[in-house]
Amino acid sequence: MEARVVSISRTLAAGGEEVGRLVADGLDFRYVDDEVIIRAAGEAGVSPATIAQVEHSRSLSERIAEAMSSFTRVEGAPEPWSPRVDREGYQALIQWVVEDTANEGQVVFVAHGTSITLATMSGILRVLVTASPAVRTERLMALTDVGEPQAKKAIQDSDSERLKFFRRFYDLRQELPTQYDLVVNTDR
Repeated sequence: MEARVVSISRTLAAGGEEVGRLVADGLDFRYVDDEVIIRAAGEAGVSPATIAQVEHSRSLSERIAEAMSSFTRVEGAPEPWSPRVDREGYQALIQWVVEDTANEGQVVFVAHGTSITLATMSGILRVLVTASPAVRTERLMALTDVGEPQAKKAIQDSDSERLKFFRRFYDLRQELPTQYDLVVNTDR
């Protein structure tokens, strides 16, 4: 199989971004990460931060607003803002940007669930870059100058957020190595 698209999923502090840049440089492919969010924001006419938030768990205030929007409306009251509708629309927009960019070929994606979005595309190599929590904690401590408890918590929070992302976007309950063509452990 000749890969026209490389999709790299990564866990926090596993080195996925670095691997992605090396692969892109080596293949003379375009490296795409933040571009997905920036382009989707431009298409929607909102800030990149608004689009980026879609990939993260909803805040308590968003969950309350969504619950309140389901109450019976009083005639003449203003329409409630619905974070669920916005999130679903922005989620679909992110996936469209990923698919459209992938169709151009010669691209290395990092993150944004591209390995799942593009799973049925021909000419894609899906890669997971990961490492053990202990190694990732040590790397995060070295990169950010935080203590071990904060680094461990950041790794745990990131892994939890990653699972929530897969549930929300793709209704996946578990990330499996079989969802990738290649799994790279960067412990050593």
